[in-house]
Amino acid sequence: MKAINSQKGLNSIWTDSLSRNLCPDGNALVDHLRTVHQEHTGFTEACASSCRDETGRNSYEWLAELVPDNEGLRVLDLACGSGPLLKILFDRNKNLNLKGIDMCPEELVLAKTRLINSGVNLIESKAQNLTAINNNSIDIVLCHWALTLMDPIGPVLDEVRRVLTPEGRFAALVDGPMNTAPGYSEVHDLIYSYVQEEIPSYGEIDLGDPRIRGSESLSNLVHKTFPEAYVTIETNVVSMEGPVTQVAEIAAGFFYAAFVLKSEKRKLMITSLSNLLAISKESTDGERQGRFSMPISRLLVMPDIK
Repeated sequence: MKAINSQKGLNSIWTDSLSRNLCPDGNALVDHLRTVHQEHTGFTEACASSCRDETGRNSYEWLAELVPDNEGLRVLDLACGSGPLLKILFDRNKNLNLKGIDMCPEELVLAKTRLINSGVNLIESKAQNLTAINNNSIDIVLCHWALTLMDPIGPVLDEVRRVLTPEGRFAALVDGPMNTAPGYSEVHDLIYSYVQEEIPSYGEIDLGDPRIRGSESLSNLVHKTFPEAYVTIETNVVSMEGPVTQVAEIAAGFFYAAFVLKSEKRKLMITSLSNLLAISKESTDGERQGRFSMPISRLLVMPDIK
């Protein structure tokens, strides 16, 4: 992951629109996401790989559990990023037929390096238009923590249904309810408070479709595209512990909002966040320890087998 040390903070069409009290459109969202991933490639996995649930699984592993070890199973990782989920699946079963799609070429470069000699097919494309994938050609579509950021979401779900076989499954890792993870709301509010000092309207408009962030609204949304499907949403909490400054840096790096901050403002935010995340336990060298927890949910859409 690239160091997050911009003197100017991140600038995009999205942030420029908000700064001028305008409403950013879908093109501004795509530009913003691409800008973040271009300047901070691989940042998503830094936090997601470090945080684990009570059984020791990170969110990639929790999602990967839904893929059976069947030989030749055709799996598509939608918005695969730098490829950590594909690597888990490949290492577990080298006879899977794996594909990954992402709209950010910088992330795909990392994925290609990670998956060298794996035979995984990596494709640059937006999720709303999966022209490289044939109808009814995929057994399982996975999406790790990217569904939340996709807008419009309807065409994405339509494309997922198109590429899936009639017996196919769709599973996604999304944000869980804030109140299920201790202290998560406070972390969110602290980071946003610093960003809103720079851009007062930041946070008033969600990145992506807000319906993805609620279990009931997500279920209703999915049922519009998959009316006959069996839909489940499970919740979980993942956490990490370590030197408090390191924990604060990794935790902040998971929030798109944090990238907007200029260097000096970001240092102040990290100090405040470190104080918030500090726990009583100390390491042998006396550095304070910190803990960060975040809520996750796992969506599963499968044919109704009644």
